[in-house]
Amino acid sequence: MPTDDLHYLSLDEVARRLKARKLSSVEATEAMLDRIGALDPKLKSYATVTPERALADARRLDAETAAGKSRGPLHGVPIAVKDLCNTEGVPTAAGMAIRRDHVPAKDATVVARLKQAGAVILGKLQMTEGAYGLHHPSVDLPVNPFNAAYWTGVSSSGSGVATAAGLCFASLGSDTGGSIRFPSTMNGLSGLKPTWGRVSRAGVFPLAESLDHVGPMCRSAQDAAIVLGVIAGADPDDPTASPHPVPDYAAATAAGVKGKRIGVPKNLIDADADCQRALDGALAALAQQGAQLVDVTLPELDEATMQWLALCGVEAAFAHEATFPSRRAEYGAEFAALLDLGRGLTGLQLTRIQLVRARVAGELEQLLASIDLLFLPVMGVAAPSLAAMKARTPQTIASRLRYTAPLDMSGHPTLTLPGGMTADGVPVGFQIVGRSFDEAGILTAGHAFQQVTDWHTRRPPV
Repeated sequence: MPTDDLHYLSLDEVARRLKARKLSSVEATEAMLDRIGALDPKLKSYATVTPERALADARRLDAETAAGKSRGPLHGVPIAVKDLCNTEGVPTAAGMAIRRDHVPAKDATVVARLKQAGAVILGKLQMTEGAYGLHHPSVDLPVNPFNAAYWTGVSSSGSGVATAAGLCFASLGSDTGGSIRFPSTMNGLSGLKPTWGRVSRAGVFPLAESLDHVGPMCRSAQDAAIVLGVIAGADPDDPTASPHPVPDYAAATAAGVKGKRIGVPKNLIDADADCQRALDGALAALAQQGAQLVDVTLPELDEATMQWLALCGVEAAFAHEATFPSRRAEYGAEFAALLDLGRGLTGLQLTRIQLVRARVAGELEQLLASIDLLFLPVMGVAAPSLAAMKARTPQTIASRLRYTAPLDMSGHPTLTLPGGMTADGVPVGFQIVGRSFDEAGILTAGHAFQQVTDWHTRRPPV
């Protein structure tokens, strides 16, 4: 097939064509590298592109295919990873000036698993400083491919832009307060934040270790299921990675939602009209497939959201203890302020944070015990502009994190899906929350929704 028709295929479709030898990995990789060369000078989604390494891997994988060997569903598929995932021999800066010369000697576990599964790594995707709220002043900001006047989401901004714009077939992101979910909704993607511990964090530079989640950012729930099946599971290099069995997520998506109880919150705060339309449309689509809609009341989330900021600060301060405050001048102002906040906490304040965290986790667990799935907005404002995001106070930050940060504190899995478009042509997302380790359940619901809607097929005008 012509290479100019490749870039917006689903990962699943590319994998099928590669397996059937209707497409070679070299052809797919060259097409992606050509598109990166043409578009990324404007979109700025990549921190580092590794064309020679990618093409060498593609040639080797094509040879394996010719010899009848397959490494699995990612064999020969070009993807990219967020620039906090260590990649052997490739700079991994985590969005930080202070780490721009860091070249790891070993892959992060998630990168090693992608390679073992036959993925071709195109490069490292741009991100905010240390995976917090703003890009370092030395970094060119990734540009929303749907509308340059709009936010790209943080901190996996490059992952969102590159996957949406057809510069990779899937990507990895990380989520500490919403950083898979925000760029997924702003760029029209299907982004999965797994249960905390479902995916190893070994070799992934931390923002806040007890809050950090690594997961796939893809163009469909089915694609996310495929990638999760590769990266999930126990890891001797990360004792917090759960030994919980890894199911066949991709096969599980065929189960459908008939009889599933979906929680519909009746006490949402500040959800705008676009947000509400996306939620209502998704609920109606799944109800038509036999899901049961159940009215529920959310626990109070705002206190937990405010405490998230301090908890993130103290854990980030610990992660940066060797270089902050001793090298403060190399940090951006906002990230430095977060580290100062964390370093200034008292033991009593930290105890209060932990108790609030335990409360919200327990209340969410109780709520999910009465239903199968919970539907939420990603943010109250469906698609904020860059101008609107310039207002950054603890209060505005907390209001934006209301429906994301508590789920990092509790560790529950969530799947963000596109469910609409604004008048300015920017995607609108919603999220499906599941019980711990029920990624299969939320992916099944997401796949069912995408079988009867086409929001996930909308592409940016680039």
